[in-house]
Amino acid sequence: MIELAGVLVPLLVAAAAAVALTPVAWRLAETFGVLDQPSERSVSHRAGIPLLGGLAVAGGFVFGLFVALRIHEPVVASSHVMGLLLGSAVILCVGVWDDKYGMSAGVKFAGQGVAAVIAIVAGYQMGHLTEPISKTTFFFPAPLAWAASVLWIVGITNAMNLIDGLDGLATGVGAIICATLTITVAQAGLPFGLCIGLALLGGLVGFLPYNFPPARIFLGDTGALFVGYNLALLSLEGYRQVTVITFVVPLLALAVPLMDTVVSFFRRARRGTNPFRADRQHIHHRLLARRGSPRAAVLQFYFLTACFALIALSFTDLEGYVAGACLVIVFLLTLRLLSNLGVLSFEAEDTEVAGGPPPAAEEEHP
Repeated sequence: MIELAGVLVPLLVAAAAAVALTPVAWRLAETFGVLDQPSERSVSHRAGIPLLGGLAVAGGFVFGLFVALRIHEPVVASSHVMGLLLGSAVILCVGVWDDKYGMSAGVKFAGQGVAAVIAIVAGYQMGHLTEPISKTTFFFPAPLAWAASVLWIVGITNAMNLIDGLDGLATGVGAIICATLTITVAQAGLPFGLCIGLALLGGLVGFLPYNFPPARIFLGDTGALFVGYNLALLSLEGYRQVTVITFVVPLLALAVPLMDTVVSFFRRARRGTNPFRADRQHIHHRLLARRGSPRAAVLQFYFLTACFALIALSFTDLEGYVAGACLVIVFLLTLRLLSNLGVLSFEAEDTEVAGGPPPAAEEEHP
């Protein structure tokens, strides 16, 4: 049984470290000129906000992970731990470079691919699935396991990056998703996954007061990519490979950012535009248009994410036909939700949401 101290101590250490390191990241960003400039995708018109907030989250994560490992002492291969840290370091480097100098979509995908390969080699991958009704196990051939794992890691990394369009959005949503996945790995009796989750959650919680609207410092690509990457690895660590429904749990927890990413891709493809061209029709832009203020839109997005998180947790105790029926119901309700938000209106123009002319063509962060 997990003791309360074993949860609170790593969480508080990570949060305290993030709080202490955020001013340091702030000064570094100002010293080296890593400052935000409003773009087509953002809704903030305040130029000069420091980026590199992700360095504070990463620092809190490292401190929290060290403490969590000392407390829980999980039986885990050193290569598994080093794969997590090395892959995270690669992602941080990609994010810092992009925040400072900019980076094309292709180069950024390549960097994410390298980080994904490092993680897969270290053991973060999908190996097989067991169908929940007949209990038949399907083993993935190695090429399929690699392809699925790379797609999952890169997809979630980008999904978190794409929703980073409002103050505090990616930080808060990442914290909610992280808390959900952490509960899942704790229920599954996976101590190393618990260590990862507590460390990341603490780092995000410690940074959020600086980032909540009106933000004084942004995550930047440095933080959004780092958070997405580690959420992907945490979900794979908690991937118990027992039933199809086990895979559905992290999928539901990450539903909102993943839906936004998929719908955005098909919306642009339908129009014949570059899939990475920035626009202002993401879910958070539509919530902003409806709610009228960034803070209200962010809180509404938190609520949507929390709803899917609770649904995800409820699926941990479902099996067979009941789980399948509930999944269909969730899918239909999700379509209704997206329709109500106008997200499925692929023909809508940017002006309907942004209140202005369509943005000039520019590659959006992958």
